[in-house]
Amino acid sequence: MLRKGEEMRRNIGKDKKLLAVIGYGLSGLIAVACLIPFLMVLSASFTAEETIVREGFGLWPKQFSLEAYTTVFKDPAVIGRAYLTTIVLTVVGSMVGVLITAMTAYVLQRKDFEWRNKISFFFYFTTLFNGGLVPSYVLMVRYLGMKNNYLALLLPLMFSVFNLLVMRSYMSGVPDALMEAAMIDGCGDFKVFWKIMLPLSKPAVATISLFIALAYWNDWYNAMLYIDNEKMYPLQYFLYQQVNNIEAYKKIIAQQGGGAALGGAINLPTQSLKMALTVVVTGPIILAYPFAQKYFVEGITIGAVKC
Repeated sequence: MLRKGEEMRRNIGKDKKLLAVIGYGLSGLIAVACLIPFLMVLSASFTAEETIVREGFGLWPKQFSLEAYTTVFKDPAVIGRAYLTTIVLTVVGSMVGVLITAMTAYVLQRKDFEWRNKISFFFYFTTLFNGGLVPSYVLMVRYLGMKNNYLALLLPLMFSVFNLLVMRSYMSGVPDALMEAAMIDGCGDFKVFWKIMLPLSKPAVATISLFIALAYWNDWYNAMLYIDNEKMYPLQYFLYQQVNNIEAYKKIIAQQGGGAALGGAINLPTQSLKMALTVVVTGPIILAYPFAQKYFVEGITIGAVKC
């Protein structure tokens, strides 16, 4: 019996090792498959435009060139201002948005709140029907006076019903006994929210923070609608305008048949510029992601034990 038990343990150990090898191997292949497109983007951003047009994209620059980055950073003050605008909008919008979402979710998950189901339905109803672009534009510009106003970039992305539902579902898993014990000890609702609910909801808070931050960082549509002042452009819309200007210039020269000017227009970085812009706008997010990643794997039970 002892020998059989030892053999079973050895077989189980071998199975675990084999499963680990297969799992890590597949994970590695998937990681490489996800990394290859980004390497191609990075390579293309350092490749001359004529090489991309002639030979296509590759994993290594065949003709090294910094022309795309020179075009992007030809006016450091302007792109620095756009970067600063986007960073401030992302930081402020994410902090306020997470706070509003978490506070609303905390109220709606409280079983002693009589109107929680009715108000939850009100939020859910807005995901099915909305007024559309024209009414929202009229509201923002005519009635709220937010044309060329930073609030027009800040407010529309600050609150999302999807984020609210995610946060509410997560907070619903917090044991009621923890909140009841805190109230017995003399804590008020806000202190329970700040001292109990938020610390136990770190994974959900980190996830929602990343969602909101990505929405602000990648936003160009609201700037196109509400911002005419070039000094107020966020990063995404500023770079979007750069690409459009170069493509428009190429079309005009091609229509006019400008000879030498046509040859110079063809050599203007368009494909390489798009790749360089991708690197420029995704760099900060890639650097910030590892700091939030650890919270994605934390469970609510672990958080409760740590408290």
